[in-house]
Formats: sequence, C-alpha cells, structure tokens
Amino acid sequence: MTDDGRGRAIPSGRLSRFGRFGRMAGGVAGGMVAEGARRLASGERPQMRDLLLTPANATRVAGQLAHLRGAAMKLGQMISMDAGDMLPPELTQILARLRDNAHHMPPQQLDKVLIAEWGRDWRRRFKLFQAHPIAAASIGQVHRAELPDGRLLAIKVQYPGVADSIDADVDNVATLLRISGLLPRELDIATLLSEAKRQLHEEADYVRERAMLERYRALIGEDPAYVVPAAEPAFCTPRVLAMDYVAGEPIDALENRSQAERDQAAHALVTLVLRELFAWGVMQTDPNFANYRWQAATDGASAGRLVLLDFGAARQIEPETRLGYHRLIMAGLSGDRHAVREAAVSAGFLGEAAIERHRPAVDRMIDIVLGVLNRPGLFDFGDRGFVPALREEAMAMAGDRSTWHLPPVDTLFVQRKVSGTALLCARLKARVDLRGLAEGFRGAP
Repeated sequence: MTDDGRGRAIPSGRLSRFGRFGRMAGGVAGGMVAEGARRLASGERPQMRDLLLTPANATRVAGQLAHLRGAAMKLGQMISMDAGDMLPPELTQILARLRDNAHHMPPQQLDKVLIAEWGRDWRRRFKLFQAHPIAAASIGQVHRAELPDGRLLAIKVQYPGVADSIDADVDNVATLLRISGLLPRELDIATLLSEAKRQLHEEADYVRERAMLERYRALIGEDPAYVVPAAEPAFCTPRVLAMDYVAGEPIDALENRSQAERDQAAHALVTLVLRELFAWGVMQTDPNFANYRWQAATDGASAGRLVLLDFGAARQIEPETRLGYHRLIMAGLSGDRHAVREAAVSAGFLGEAAIERHRPAVDRMIDIVLGVLNRPGLFDFGDRGFVPALREEAMAMAGDRSTWHLPPVDTLFVQRKVSGTALLCARLKARVDLRGLAEGFRGAP
C-alpha cells in the first residue's frame, strides 16, 4: 500500500483527543490575545466575539477538527452549513473546509482496522483494494475495491475510537462555545447535546445504517430519478459498511452545466425532501454535498439521476413535526402573514418572547419570505437579493439574547436538511416550481 502524504493517524484514545482540544483552545486563546493587542494599539475597543471569530482562529479550529474527525468534525460541519448566510463570508469559506476531503488514516492504521474486522487474510478476498480512500468524512473513509468476479464495491471503514469518543467530543465542543461567549448561559442546550450524542452514536452504528440503506432502496423503488446502492452483506460489520460502487460525479460539479440539468437535479433534491417529510416519515438529515452524486443522462437514459449515499443520519420524523411543517408550508402558500406567524410559533421555530418583543421585525421577515415565495413562475434559488434584508432583521433580533429560543430537537434535524438542500440548490443557481411541488402534498401528512 502507498500513500500520498496526506494520511495522518486519527487520534483514537480519549487522552490524545482531549490533548488536541487543549491545544486548540490554547491556540485560539493566543490568537485572541494577539488580535486584541493589535486592535487596542490601533485605538479600537474590540468585543470578545470579534476576537474569537477571526479568520486565523477559524483556520486553527477547522484544522484541528479535521484531524480529530468524529463528533468534533461533525459539529464543525453542522455549524458551517447551518449558519448559512448568517456568518461572515470569510469564516463560512474557512469552515467549509470541514465538508471537503482532508486527512485520512495512513495504510498501517487502515490495515490494523481491517484485520480486526475481517481477519489477517482480508486482502485475499479482493482482486484489488484501493489503499487511498476515494472519500474521507467525519466518521469514516471510503475505499474502492474489486471482487474476484469483477464486481466493484465502495467500502466505508470507520475511524478507530470514533464511537467511544462521541460523548466527550460533544461536551468539549460545547465547552469551547460556552467559554467563547457565543452561547448565553441562559440558553439550556442540555437536551440538544443529548440528542446530538444519540444521533452521532447512531451514525457510528453501521449495522443500523445498512438497515436504513435497504429501507431507502425500498422507498425509492423503481423511480428513475434516483439511485441507491445495494449493500454487500458478506463484508458488512458494525465498523465496516460495504455496498455497490455507483459511478457519479460530485453534485456541485453541476454548477457549470446547462440550466436544464441544474434544474433537474434541484427538482429531484426538493422532491426527495417533501417525500421524506410528508410521504415516508423518515428523513436522511445530513445534507452534506458529499452525500449526493450525479449521473448525467446517457444514450440509454433520457434524464440524469441523483445518487443517494450515506444513510447514517436517517431518522424517523415525529408526527407533530411533520404536521407543524405542513401547516407552515400551507400558510406560506396562502400568503397569509398572520397564519405563517402562528404556524411558526406552533411548530417551535419562534418563541413567544420573540413575538412579544420583536413582532414588527418578525412580520417584516415573514413579508420578505412571502414576497419571494409567491413571485409568479419558477422559484429562482440563485436569486439571493432578499438575503441581506433578512439577515439585517435576524441579526438585530439575535442581539436580544433574552429571546433566544431552541426549537424542538426533531425540528432542528429536519430544518438542517431543509436548509442544506436550499443551500445546495442556491449553489446550483437552480429554478424549481416550488409551489407546484408543495401543492402536491396539500392533503398530507
């Protein structure tokens, strides 16, 4: 086996991972002191938040989280995606590094993991096993392999120690956010942290993910718009997930394709979310771009197909969450500001305190959204002209920490998928008949 020099052993012990967090915190603190001294010398009076959210500190944190992998990196990914247009652009770009391939296990560490899962003669079971991963994510990395009969497999191998480090990693990231002052002490995130740990433990359970993979294959059925790979049971273990290798290109590679092809991909993405939410009651809640591939149309197929990968974050959606979203979407289609506000509070998106203290701002935000959604014709995800006005209203409200509110946990996971899908469609500058698609689910759930 050979390596390209980017392989770095993933810290697997609790002490080694804790040490990484300590060095990360120390580096951030040092950066804050240096930046604070620089600004004071120039006559400024910087705020703590400004000192923390510098490009240099974001680079430090992103680099360390990328090396730690596991829950630490997963939470960094969530921050980078979920913040969307609300983070400064330079910080969003830096944290987006966590959605790209980075360090992976070197061959020696990989071999040790596979010996533990498959036995010492595991290489004899393959005609070819590509040592360098074709993808490296937060919990595992994926290798391309060929069986003696010529069948190609994609084999996801979990990083050692990741499952055992989840609880400590989540607590450590939460502590960093607390001491930074980014989270007010009044905000109780205990339930959210508990759910994040549960979700990450489920993502680290490859037996469960295989079951979800097979469930999605059944739900998709013969729909020609999608492809879901089949699992290969002979190589599946709690730490290894083997499936058919499905050829395709990165979904964001469509940025330079025709408008028609971009629109087709976005149509499949939005339709999938609506089906998950209102028809199936189960949703893959991680919208990381790497979880999708695209198969362009060929002579044998009149249209392209969306390839669905990685079902570790798939989960059942509570009936009340589905009902809350349905009421909110139907209120949006009606263009009724009052109905939207009431549905948003009922679903847990907004707290009563925010309505009492900032109702004019809330109504202005609703009016902005309704104005965009109810324009005639296709919805243009590439038109972000409304974002600055929406951001201005949201940031003003966010300054009043007494009204900060956490939606129900189930809603947070669903909204992550909804927001991530919208972000991807915006990246593609796609145009979709949102009203028409949503109208198709008027009778649901």
